[in-house]
Amino acid sequence: MKRKNVGSSFDSWLREEGVYAEVTATAIKRVLARQVEAAMKERQFSKAEMARRMHTSRAALDRLLDPEYDAVTLSTLRKAAVAVGRELRLDLV
Repeated sequence: MKRKNVGSSFDSWLREEGVYAEVTATAIKRVLARQVEAAMKERQFSKAEMARRMHTSRAALDRLLDPEYDAVTLSTLRKAAVAVGRELRLDLV
């Protein structure tokens, strides 16, 4: 006999632990950092060139690409998207 899922979902467990929002925000930030880095490689942009196109410092770009640094603003994410010819879209569900 095949058993269906037993217990709650991982999302439910994170909510019960009170860390769902934090974990989700960190995961989204890491995905965005990887996407920006991949787009930079695709376009063959150095970090210096990317920072110049974003009108920001190399240090700010390093923070954006750091998966552990989660205090990135939407403005910085938008600048990064524009710099690599992409669009920043956020969906609320």
